[in-house]
Amino acid sequence: MSEFMQTSAYAGVTISLVAYGLGAALKKKFGFGLFNPLLISIVVTILFLVGGHVDYETYNEGAKYLSWFLTPATVCLAIPLYEEWELLKNNAKAVILGVTSGVITSLVTVFALSKLMGLDHENYVTLLPKSITTAIGMGVSEELGGYVTITVAVIVITGVLGNIMGEFICKIFRIHEPISKGLAFGTAAHAIGTAKAMEIGDVEGAMSSLSIAVAGILTVLLASVFAGLI
Repeated sequence: MSEFMQTSAYAGVTISLVAYGLGAALKKKFGFGLFNPLLISIVVTILFLVGGHVDYETYNEGAKYLSWFLTPATVCLAIPLYEEWELLKNNAKAVILGVTSGVITSLVTVFALSKLMGLDHENYVTLLPKSITTAIGMGVSEELGGYVTITVAVIVITGVLGNIMGEFICKIFRIHEPISKGLAFGTAAHAIGTAKAMEIGDVEGAMSSLSIAVAGILTVLLASVFAGLI
């Protein structure tokens, strides 16, 4: 299997897309939160690589092409934001305060848990960008001296958990306002959470898309400050 992966330029892409398609089909059929397409694709791909004795570098030679679409896909999230531009202007203060409080909460939580668990500086800064989109988080982690590959894994896990549990948490705390829901999803669970917000409604999706950009910028600015605390 490893030989096949080495000789096929697009084997990694094919495996990734098939695994994601399987996850999407399961989610559509059963509608169960744990059948998140991204989560299923990760599990299936890992099982395939382990079962086929294929190392990550060999797999990534074919799968790396998918990452090229990450930045344009993030930019495309501006479309629903544009469609709800008037709503944004009318609620600018609430949006800014909501996203800012979410970013600060995320950074403070990472700091507190890192101190509690006795993490060193490298591990600590690796976790700081956990709630922003991968395209920005990788750069923040690298700049601060963290482990970029672990940062990517943490960002994905954060997003998947937000996608699965976000709506349930909103129900527990009786958060019904569409703008509040969208800001919460985008600030806490970046693009993966935004995918869920778009399923809920247009306003939620637009506000979540906005939160990704604003939360990313604020995290870049504040992460360097928090990085010096440990």
